[in-house]
Formats: sequence, structure tokens, C-alpha cells
Amino acid sequence: MTHYLMSVHGPVERTEFGNYGSREAMEQAFADTGAFNERLKEQGYWVFAGGLEPATTATVVDGTGDAPVMTDGPYLETKEVIGGFWVIDAPDLDVALKLAAEGSKACGGKVEVRPFEGLA
Repeated sequence: MTHYLMSVHGPVERTEFGNYGSREAMEQAFADTGAFNERLKEQGYWVFAGGLEPATTATVVDGTGDAPVMTDGPYLETKEVIGGFWVIDAPDLDVALKLAAEGSKACGGKVEVRPFEGLA
């Protein structure tokens, strides 16, 4: 089994309904994502998952110099950011990609899949 990060990408700018066009669409995506999360748990793929606050809440820490430098906001100027993620444990990439397609449909966003190099 290999651990995979499935990250959900979405626009930086959010409306009152997040990345969704209406309250109903947002609530449906939340319900579908909750059901998907339950399936991951039942099928033994679940490690953990979470949604992220807007990128504007980020702080970048650069500790490579003599003293750490902290900067408010995201590291990069971009139109899309990671809005949430799953960490799963799957037997191979094909299974991870199938699960990512299901997760993408559930949450209504694009999902990037990357294997972990190893776990600490």
C-alpha cells in the first residue's frame, strides 16, 4: 500500500458560497463529499482529510537565513490554490486515480494525485 495526497484545487477568490454558485450547490457538494469520506473509511483507504481556510490566512515562514522571516499571505501569486485534501492509503496509482475521480465529482473541484515519497 502507498499513501497518496489528493489535493483539491479551486479559485483563490471565493464567494459567500465558497467555490460554488449557490447555497444549494455548496450544500450538495458538502453532502456528497461527506458520503465520499464515509466510503473511503468503510473501504479502508482513509488516513485523514481536511479543508483549508482561504489562502489569505496563510503565513510563509522562511527559516533559511540567520533569523526566520514571516510573511503574511500565500507564498505564490496564483489564480488557484489548494482548498482541501485527502491522504489515502491505496494499493496502487490506478486505485488512487479512481478514488480521486470520485472525490472530484463529490466536491466539484479538480483533484491532483501525488504519491508520498515515504512517511516519517
